[in-house]
Amino acid sequence: MTEGARGKSTRDPSGRVGVAELRAGLPEPMRDAIAAFERHLLLERNRSAHTVRAYIGDVVSLLEHLRRLGGGTVADLDLRTLRSWLAKLHADGAARSTLARRAASARTFTAWARATGRGDTDPGQSLASPRPHRVLPHVLAVGDANDLMDLPGDDTAVGRRDRLIVELLYATGIRVGELVRLDIDDVDRHRRVLRVLGKGNKERTVPYGAAAERALEQWLQRGRPELVGPESGPALLLGGRGRRIDPRAVRRVVHDHAQRLPGAPELGPHALRHTAATHLLDGGADLRVVQELLGHASLATTQIYTHVSAERLLRAYRQAHPRA
Repeated sequence: MTEGARGKSTRDPSGRVGVAELRAGLPEPMRDAIAAFERHLLLERNRSAHTVRAYIGDVVSLLEHLRRLGGGTVADLDLRTLRSWLAKLHADGAARSTLARRAASARTFTAWARATGRGDTDPGQSLASPRPHRVLPHVLAVGDANDLMDLPGDDTAVGRRDRLIVELLYATGIRVGELVRLDIDDVDRHRRVLRVLGKGNKERTVPYGAAAERALEQWLQRGRPELVGPESGPALLLGGRGRRIDPRAVRRVVHDHAQRLPGAPELGPHALRHTAATHLLDGGADLRVVQELLGHASLATTQIYTHVSAERLLRAYRQAHPRA
């Protein structure tokens, strides 16, 4: 069992009982089922620790609800229990996106339980879930993005690393987790492409531009050698102590960098990913090409960026056309 899936503490800051404590209080058959499901996600489905932690938290919540209703095993789950669980979450203030995610977790769990003989039926098959509201991501205008990239950086090793972080995130649209996992050998400088390991350990190739190459050159020649240490290994990006940089440090770098741009909104790495995708589409890139670059499993996920571009097109039309 992973520490991430168990949780680091038993209570959250508000004093509510945490996942680990709820899990420990479940009947033994339920605990055994959760442990087996966790192994299935990790070893057979090859899910990331973050994804497993989310699934297990949702399943623990569901089985705790079942226990309160008098159930003792996974086989006691039925459609009425699933619906009452979602209804309670809704009454407690859960967002539509949260309800949709938890319903998806429940469906995955009940299908697995049926396939492994822990249930006679699969009640999750009949469980509908609310569609989450699709919120258009905030993106920077091209001029603002260029201004952000052109902000002068510190002439230090850390400053060169931070410059590379911002340039690569905007140049490639990769996720923070993908960025921090990059090794030096994942960079093909001759072709200017990265070998990126994405969700589900799926590998893809992502190009980057001349500006990011200049930042990379500065980091490899005059930045990384100053921070490298015994624990650096092959990591491309290093923290102040010479270890592979942490995702939280990357988020802080982007936030602090954006704060230096007058009038800039609150920005994180995901905003740069949104911005890169939108600018690619605005520039004429094919939707399926952008899907491949971003590592989206479904084209529907990438299509949200077409809505962003359409909104910009409408605004420009209404401002510029004399009969708009």
